[in-house]
Amino acid sequence: MLSGNTLSNFSDGMPASGAPLIALRLLDVDRYLAEGGATRWCRISVRDVATALRGFFRFGATQGWSPQHLADSICAPRIYADEKLPAGPDWVDVKRLLAAARSKSSRDVRDRTILMLFAIYGLRATEVAQLRLEDLDWEHDLLHVRRVKRRGRQSYPLLPSMRDALSRYLKTVRHHSTYQQVFLGLKSPFLPLGRAGLYTMVSKRLMALDLRAATAHHGPHSLRHACAARLVAEGLSLKEIGDHLGHRSSSATRIYAKVDLAGLREVAAFDLGELS
Repeated sequence: MLSGNTLSNFSDGMPASGAPLIALRLLDVDRYLAEGGATRWCRISVRDVATALRGFFRFGATQGWSPQHLADSICAPRIYADEKLPAGPDWVDVKRLLAAARSKSSRDVRDRTILMLFAIYGLRATEVAQLRLEDLDWEHDLLHVRRVKRRGRQSYPLLPSMRDALSRYLKTVRHHSTYQQVFLGLKSPFLPLGRAGLYTMVSKRLMALDLRAATAHHGPHSLRHACAARLVAEGLSLKEIGDHLGHRSSSATRIYAKVDLAGLREVAAFDLGELS
């Protein structure tokens, strides 16, 4: 059923605003959907509005204030599985993002370490927020991650650049605390960073760049997509990429097979592990 805002927008968009719904024509609905799709909605939103309109007019027909059979004539765009690539920054922009946080300030030291975890390991925001001091195995150079989807721990090699960044943050920035989470706020009471705080930090830093990909998202997940696209460019199999990202099934990884490999080859010389 249509929400109040959607119904109001639909009513305002009709050429004969104020006319009884019984006088509505299919052409009016088609024009409304076409205009919305061209100016403010993605294909999925057009489909959702069309579905809501069908439900609304189907009910209206039973009440006598909507034309019979109008609902069944409303067509929605067909949505294909994996029809759009994940929206993430180009690798060139990932390097720019990290370069912008190279200063010795406490905020940059902390944030750059977090950005590297997103970009190198493709971690989810929750996984970074849940990272604890005990998950850093310095003796064996391992990073243990509590996977959100797999409901278990996954171990990664602690690459030299990542080890250096974490060590620097822990020694020079992180306040001594009873909290065991790795990443804390920079001001008293030095609480652990949550998903919202991580999203805000990444979003602000990405939006400060003049991103090449104008449609790129600006949250931590966009760096996860950038990581996956980079692994595709390096020639890793979908199984290897899925394992790296902690996917439960191959279907979650299959979308990255559509990435334009030729376009990504231009940064093939960039070492994924050495972002320092």
